[in-house]
Amino acid sequence: MPEKPEVITVCNALKRKILHKKINQVDVYWSNIISIPSVLEFKEKLKNEEILNIETRGKFIVILLTNYYLLVHLRMEGKFMFREVKDPLSKHEHVVFTFSDQVEMRYHDVRKFGKMYLVKKDRLYLDTPLKNLGYEFDDQRLTSDYLLEKFKKKNKFIKTVLLDQSIITGIGNIYDDEILFMSRINPYKRACDLSKEECREIIKNTKVILNQAIQMGGTTIKSFTSEEGVHGLFQNQLLIHGKKNEDCPVCSKRIVKDQIDGRGTYYCPNCQK
Repeated sequence: MPEKPEVITVCNALKRKILHKKINQVDVYWSNIISIPSVLEFKEKLKNEEILNIETRGKFIVILLTNYYLLVHLRMEGKFMFREVKDPLSKHEHVVFTFSDQVEMRYHDVRKFGKMYLVKKDRLYLDTPLKNLGYEFDDQRLTSDYLLEKFKKKNKFIKTVLLDQSIITGIGNIYDDEILFMSRINPYKRACDLSKEECREIIKNTKVILNQAIQMGGTTIKSFTSEEGVHGLFQNQLLIHGKKNEDCPVCSKRIVKDQIDGRGTYYCPNCQK
């Protein structure tokens, strides 16, 4: 969390706030958030860079600057807050970008799991962290044949494999449960045992679910927010995730929650046999 729809929602919110602004200064108060390069280089290289565009790749926010790309992975609870320069720094604001208009964009992360990478333009897809990502959910190359080829090498539960960002990028735990439920696939089924038709169902339902979630501003569970005071609405449309012991919306049997490879997993044992 956040997953692809939430990252797109944050990206759109940032576009409204910082597009074409120039960075005057960067302050880092928790150095582990900066993965590449060193903190000193990160701060120096970002000076006088202009925000030219903001896109996404998988769960990464990709900010196009004058000379670099700034990549941000929000992990569990990362978010951006906007403050005036004179406003006091809060306990969980760890990276502060000060723009030429004296507005600050502050990276807020209670658990400090988020990561930032500053990479050269010509190395964006050649280096960590983007080089090993799989196809986006709406990529035309994402076909049943592609999934079959990837899955046949995976003797793991499909619940776990669907989270593998090197196959389809952007899917996390919440949408994983929803996709498998709509596809009527048991999360304990081995990926290598899936049929071509089941792969088609996964692709179809991934597109349906993620597109609907994007339109509704993502899913607000726990602390996700794209902007202060702005929350997604897709949690109201969730069919299975978070509904332990509730009635299945299809067959009225009780929804089960298990731990699969360390991930809380919701499914209907009747619909997903």
